[in-house]
Amino acid sequence: MTTQADVTGQGSAAGSNGSPLGKAFIGIAGIIGAGKTTLATALAQHLGLDVHYEPVTDNEYLADFYRETKRYSFAMQVYLLNRRFQQHQEIIWRGRGGVQDRTIYEDAIFARTLRDMDLMDSRDYETYVTLFRNLSNFMCRPNVIIYLDVTPQKSMERIKARDRGVESGITLEYLTRLYGNYEEFLHEISRLIPVLRVRWDEFWEVERLAEAVAREYQRGSFLLEVARLA
Repeated sequence: MTTQADVTGQGSAAGSNGSPLGKAFIGIAGIIGAGKTTLATALAQHLGLDVHYEPVTDNEYLADFYRETKRYSFAMQVYLLNRRFQQHQEIIWRGRGGVQDRTIYEDAIFARTLRDMDLMDSRDYETYVTLFRNLSNFMCRPNVIIYLDVTPQKSMERIKARDRGVESGITLEYLTRLYGNYEEFLHEISRLIPVLRVRWDEFWEVERLAEAVAREYQRGSFLLEVARLA
């Protein structure tokens, strides 16, 4: 099986950026409120890698999407796909590696969930999937994806705690459907990209997680569940 290191020459030795993972491209995945941004920031700092955040504060569709989800669902997903593709390619072109707060592959999970809940037209969904597949032909894969496994209930607690006004309409049903679709996503993506699954209901020490990432990245483990970081 071909890994990102085989495709781009990104090895596991320390590179010019001083990171112990060289120029590794690490994606942080998880449902809303999983703690991706917190981990991405800390992990990038710990490993000496650039961090690339999910577009939130400058998202032109976010407020409209949460206010009238069905009307703006397709526009929102295309907007995010475009922004994340730009970010994904920037990480590759810079040649420095990096930690990405949510990967482009996860956007399809949200689009599918919206369709399943009758919040996106099936025709729009098929158009979105075709666009994603066309873009994927031009994408180099991350070296590893870290999946933060958080229950829908814990996710809802964190969403309420951070109190972003636009997120007030998020329901437990929506998060539960997302969680289920993430499970299917992990099964499929782990055939292509190593996935490190971390039980993240409680925040763990980033130093220990960074050590686990480095260790399993070098082993090339696929869909490994980290239940304990020693």
